[in-house]
Amino acid sequence: MADLVDSFSSMAFQSRNLANAARIYEKMVADRDCTIIMCLAGSIFSAGLKKLVYQMVASNMVDAIVSTGAIIVDQDFFEAIGFSHYIGTPLVDDEDLRRSAVDRIYDTYISEDELRVCDRTIGKIADSLKPRPYSSREFIVEMGRYLSKHGKRNDSVVLEAYRKGVPIFVPAFSDCSAGFGLVQHQWNNPKSHVSIDSAKDFLELTKIKINSKQSGLLMIGGGVPKNFAQDAVVAADMLGKKVPMHKYAVQITVADERDGALSGSTLKEAHSWGKVDSSHTQMVYSEATIALPILASYVYQKGGWRGRKAKNYNKRLEEL
Repeated sequence: MADLVDSFSSMAFQSRNLANAARIYEKMVADRDCTIIMCLAGSIFSAGLKKLVYQMVASNMVDAIVSTGAIIVDQDFFEAIGFSHYIGTPLVDDEDLRRSAVDRIYDTYISEDELRVCDRTIGKIADSLKPRPYSSREFIVEMGRYLSKHGKRNDSVVLEAYRKGVPIFVPAFSDCSAGFGLVQHQWNNPKSHVSIDSAKDFLELTKIKINSKQSGLLMIGGGVPKNFAQDAVVAADMLGKKVPMHKYAVQITVADERDGALSGSTLKEAHSWGKVDSSHTQMVYSEATIALPILASYVYQKGGWRGRKAKNYNKRLEEL
């Protein structure tokens, strides 16, 4: 794989961009002062990338994760409690699927009945906690604790992040199965309940940025996770903390910048906001299930992750 990616450097278009992105990610991993923040959007775990990200966390190639809720809850946690996603096809009658309680994610199927179990499990975790506002990171730590006792699979990103102290932030936490579980929890406990404090998420991620000498972003897709991670630089500045822009940044996306959409906004544009340095950045316009395995395998084979210690920001955040 390493030789293949190196050969991409002599090609053109997205192959050359991917080769440059791989080298930038390799620099992030080799830079022991760099905090690597991975941003995840899209249905990429149900599509088959879960074990890859699990291995990246296990190998200390990621120090923090910012994600959409569906990836962490509906896909990772869902499988960790014993359920599965199934290969399907988009060439199907969706009304037949609805009647059969089968939900479709493009060409992947998931059981609605099993998803409801996931919803209720989140509600049970909330029921077990002391009523107060939690950051999504704090709540996901409790999800990892639950899996350490009751999980059915060992290849869970939530579980491995819990073990390694890797914080997972989901800024729009209610926009997934977690939302249904928390609605049920708050409905049953109207006067005293668990809630999610998204501002606390932002503060915690900003604290990580403030306490990092350097930082790098590996962004899969765009949307809220991408902007949330980039904004930590501006938030630190507003707190009177002079921190450097994110030194490294790679984004893999198929979104187009021409309509002004956030997912397609370039890293060059982010530099104008003072969020991302322009020295080590690369946009890769490719679908994630193709590009991410190639990029991550390249860096893994290069071996710079060996000897890289876990930063355990979950523990450190309790002290900051």
